[in-house]
Amino acid sequence: MDSLKNWLLDVLKWLVPPKPIGVIDVIQVLLLAFLVYRLILWMKNTRSYTLLKGIVFVIAFVVLANVFKMEVIVWLLQNVGVVAITAIIIIFQPELRRMLERVGQSNLMSSIFSINRNEDENKRFSDHTLNELVRACYEMSEERTGALIVLERDIPLEEYEKTGIPIDAVVSSQLLVNIFEHNTPLHDGAVLIRNDRVAAATCYLPLSDNMDLSKKLGTRHRAAVGISEVTDSLTIVVSEETGHVSYAESGRIRSAVTPSELREMLLDAQLYIRRRSGRQKGGRTV
Repeated sequence: MDSLKNWLLDVLKWLVPPKPIGVIDVIQVLLLAFLVYRLILWMKNTRSYTLLKGIVFVIAFVVLANVFKMEVIVWLLQNVGVVAITAIIIIFQPELRRMLERVGQSNLMSSIFSINRNEDENKRFSDHTLNELVRACYEMSEERTGALIVLERDIPLEEYEKTGIPIDAVVSSQLLVNIFEHNTPLHDGAVLIRNDRVAAATCYLPLSDNMDLSKKLGTRHRAAVGISEVTDSLTIVVSEETGHVSYAESGRIRSAVTPSELREMLLDAQLYIRRRSGRQKGGRTV
């Protein structure tokens, strides 16, 4: 008990500031709180959340070992600490990379690096491409033709493009409808669009392992969410079973959207500097 009391006294001494709290101190605390909050939210939506809970358990165990003077355990933990940190970095590598990519995709960073662009240069693809995408999706929706279309943004998609067949053709509704037509050589897999061109077809995408996704979603929808989890792409899905048009972005999928809602999302994806205006209500986010 004496050890526990001494430890608590040390903690209280550490918490009590040695000098009056100033404005900068308050700002630092708020910034750290915001960063920790965002980190927790980010981890909660990834596979690393389970690992994070295990790390919290280990930290609690280390604290108890120090409080109760378990010298052998403390010595072991101190000697394997560097190895453990290295292992954590290796285990969390995909998630850490994704987090840094999301920082680079923020509106602030995009604004800084796109400040000298004019209106035309600030568009990833033309209005013609946008209209052709909407037209193709809802033509396939009426015919219950399944489709999976990935639009590249800032993060290059070459590694997924290599899994498919090169096309390098101008985007048109007729081309997309023909690619996804039943029993054609190119209908299986995803179409990858870069700027105003269809870069490749029959591309393989990573499936999401998010357990919160609806069990009603098929392989196409899980692939759409999967690619949106590891890149900043926008992925459009046409369901073969229901004919519903959906889109996935940032690990979330919005199902059964209307043509105007899809157009609004494509207008946002068209710009290098994303608009801050709210999305049109409708559809269903999973």
